[in-house]
Amino acid sequence: MKQQDSGSTNLNRRQLLLGGGALFGGLALGAGLTGCGGPAQAAAGDIRFWHLLSGGDGIKMQAMIDRANAEEAAFKVKPTVLAWGAPYYTKLAMASAGGRPPEVAVMHAARVPGYAPGGLLDAWDLNLLAEFGVRPEDFSPRIWEKSQFNGQVYSLALDSHPFVMLYNTEVAGKAGVLGTDGRLMDISSPDQFLEVSRELQRVTGKHGLSYGYLGDGAQMWRLFYTLYRQHGADFVLDPGKPAQVERDVAIDCLEFITSLLDNTIATKSGDGGTAVAEFASQGSGILFTGVWELPTMKTAGVPLGAATIPTLFGTPAAFADSHSFVLPHQARADEAKRRGVYRFVASMLKGSLSWAEAGHIPAFQPVVRSSEYAALKPQADYAHAADIINYDPEAWFTGSGSDFQSYFAENVQNVFLGRDKATAGWDAFISRINTVLAMPNPV
Repeated sequence: MKQQDSGSTNLNRRQLLLGGGALFGGLALGAGLTGCGGPAQAAAGDIRFWHLLSGGDGIKMQAMIDRANAEEAAFKVKPTVLAWGAPYYTKLAMASAGGRPPEVAVMHAARVPGYAPGGLLDAWDLNLLAEFGVRPEDFSPRIWEKSQFNGQVYSLALDSHPFVMLYNTEVAGKAGVLGTDGRLMDISSPDQFLEVSRELQRVTGKHGLSYGYLGDGAQMWRLFYTLYRQHGADFVLDPGKPAQVERDVAIDCLEFITSLLDNTIATKSGDGGTAVAEFASQGSGILFTGVWELPTMKTAGVPLGAATIPTLFGTPAAFADSHSFVLPHQARADEAKRRGVYRFVASMLKGSLSWAEAGHIPAFQPVVRSSEYAALKPQADYAHAADIINYDPEAWFTGSGSDFQSYFAENVQNVFLGRDKATAGWDAFISRINTVLAMPNPV
């Protein structure tokens, strides 16, 4: 597959705007990366690998890297871990623009549309991938579709990590909402969810649902977008045009979420850490969260079940993103290293069962179809989420850790707190988005 010619590596307006526009964070690139094992410390034969995974995910990732290194004598992968969010994406953009990128990096799939058009990424060669046992049919359709831009493949997903529902099977059993199969009963309407949540609250004496959102635009957006897409509604962002959205659906979603935050079903004003701690201490029966919190709950000894968020509005849907491997643009790629990268990424995909232990759904379907994955509980119970995932609306300013989710928080948090009407919060958010869409696309 022909790779995109990026042209000049000089900084342009697009490259300065990427990563939330945090230019000054990127100016410290040289000193910051040298201090944490970056390019200046890499040996000539090393493959430099940047990622943004810390905590339990970081430990899992390092173990996978160690295994890949042990299996391969021709190269050694040297990881550099950078801060999640805008700082990471800014430094990655600056490194590519300045001619000092790593050979391979992790990006959220939803951020790739902000990078591929500016020539900051190289496309993957499908023939070379096939040589190492990775084919398009090894990925679910939604994930494979997201990997492409203008007919070329720019990202290879390691996983999908959807927003899901964890539940306490013991609390659910006492509340009479556990089915004979040991799973939470099917819930198919907003009223039924409210009823189940109240039954759970009667058991815990505190709350039925834990959902933290204060100061966290990502958390607000994840739940909102899940419910919005469950209505079958589209959310289209075309540069130079107003956002194409269904206002009535959006307002209905905001009002429903607000109805949950009544200090009985869920606390009116809690953040993510509070929600996690409450559920871990069995102060609620349900937790809305990302799959990455599953290991925390297992460690806490919660009798745990998991499922996609119930389809309350007709169409199965879940917000998600994917940790994906990308090739930062190399002006003169070292072909031996490039082949090493392909071999390394193939090894990571094929060995992603251990990544599934952290809660993520492997993107490589041969792993998902294995008996070993089927035995992982409760992970296997939400594996089908990969078929209903929805990434952020595609635009250069959307995606995990982007300003887009911050705009949502700025205008919606007061709706959830009961200080603003849903109509006012939504209209202000869309006005802000339309302002960004009216700006020239910084290519």
